Amino acid sequence: MKHLLSLFTILLLSFPLFAQEEKELKPVSLEADFFYGSVLEHNPDIEHLISGHPTGFIFSFNRKTYGFNEWERRYNYPDWGVTVAFQNLHNEYLGNVLGAYGHINWYFLNRNLMVRVGQGIAYSDLNYDPENNYNNNAYGTNLLSTTFLKGNYVRENIWKGLGFHAGFTVIHYSNANFKAPNNSTNSFLLNAGVSYQLDYKEFPEYIHKEDSLSKTHAERFKYNLAFRTGLNESDVVGLGQEPFYELSFFVDKRLNYKSTLTGGVDVFFSAFLKELITYRSIAYPEDGLSGDEDYKRVGIFVGHEWRFNRVAFVSQLGYYVYWPYAFENRVYNRLGLKRYFFDDNIFASVTVHAHWAKAEAVEFGVGYRL
Repeated sequence: MKHLLSLFTILLLSFPLFAQEEKELKPVSLEADFFYGSVLEHNPDIEHLISGHPTGFIFSFNRKTYGFNEWERRYNYPDWGVTVAFQNLHNEYLGNVLGAYGHINWYFLNRNLMVRVGQGIAYSDLNYDPENNYNNNAYGTNLLSTTFLKGNYVRENIWKGLGFHAGFTVIHYSNANFKAPNNSTNSFLLNAGVSYQLDYKEFPEYIHKEDSLSKTHAERFKYNLAFRTGLNESDVVGLGQEPFYELSFFVDKRLNYKSTLTGGVDVFFSAFLKELITYRSIAYPEDGLSGDEDYKRVGIFVGHEWRFNRVAFVSQLGYYVYWPYAFENRVYNRLGLKRYFFDDNIFASVTVHAHWAKAEAVEFGVGYRL
């Protein structure tokens, strides 16, 4: 599970790496929440795991921004920080889960509405075991990838730095097919809590500055080469984890400060598919497989990068033009984070390759942009 630890490290480091200058103030706030809710039945295979209403706590550390850097002004002074969440799923097979996240907050409606997105890793004290916990077909490993979305009504610094907030949270746990089984869980939760703003008396005024037009950040077409790798497993329990390798050739066009369009070709070398083809050709002769079908795939894709200075949120939609073995479906998607280095010529990324909501793999990538 080293790749999940790396994912969390990159997420935590990505936000503080925004441009910094001398004499920048660093205001901080702390939050504590209690939540109560339900596990959603997104897959009928986990129906037996929904037996109670999850409860738990969320603790957060926020670095407040006030417009000292350009990206803060362009995004209406967001926050970034760290969240720790404890969840009791109230099911004897799922147990408790402890998650740690890097997060970012966006504000709307005169800063009374806050939307937070977090990504990180979680530890489940119960996972699938063929002898002792075979009912847990949601978590194939103790370490899980986790994502949460939080929408809150917020009132900060009402009295001597104290504030309150209330709303909803959605938490997702999955190992992205690192090891089977991996049916995952999604929890919908109602939350309420309090916040405290440190140094509230010295909180700086928001800086309003006339920045250059967004379109002045536009660039000519750039050519990219990316390599991605990792480990994953098919849904057949016990078939084994296998490495995968991917090559991508694509063109990007930065339109303005926030947006870059991309399009190109992916070549997939997924060894788990080779093992799956062999297994199904023997176990399910009615499928008509010879066992010699090619496991490689080739796809074409279009995408978008949402830029935060040198960090980008990547979203892509692709179609397999070469698909000799019918695995899942021909349409795929990719979501994740990318970090640029050395005048945007080198980049590193952590992304999830999926077929709609069903993840195939967590990909770790590096690339060159010419």
